[in-house]
Amino acid sequence: MSDTYTVLHDPHGLADADLPLDRAPYEALVTAVLAWKKPDLTPRDYEQIVLQLTGHARAVAADVQRHAAALPRNDGRGALAEVIIREAAGRLSQPIQDTARCAQDRARLVRALYERLDRLAAAPAECPTVPRGTGQPPRSRFRGP
Repeated sequence: MSDTYTVLHDPHGLADADLPLDRAPYEALVTAVLAWKKPDLTPRDYEQIVLQLTGHARAVAADVQRHAAALPRNDGRGALAEVIIREAAGRLSQPIQDTARCAQDRARLVRALYERLDRLAAAPAECPTVPRGTGQPPRSRFRGP
């Protein structure tokens, strides 16, 4: 075994941009964490779960950002993704705590990010277009009876 190693400098995250997220185990973890009623884990266990969810939330947020950046400017899905990304950045900037509440908050964040990622990956015809910056869908010109 060699004592040398290579450091990869990738400030823009391009090295893992094409790698798919390993979604199934994290979705199972999110489901389990959100199902807790009165968990009885040690603080270190909570901390490890929070760290896992935090790291994965950052990876999913980066994926959401990449998908949103590839959309046309007038695609409303991009505007909604920007809101989710800003919210995720705010929540991820909070210090972690070794509590069930913190773990459940991070699990909710991962779930929300995956929901947004799925909507971004959906065909444009499946999603209504929302003008960027308004947060509202376009008004219909049809006036009912």
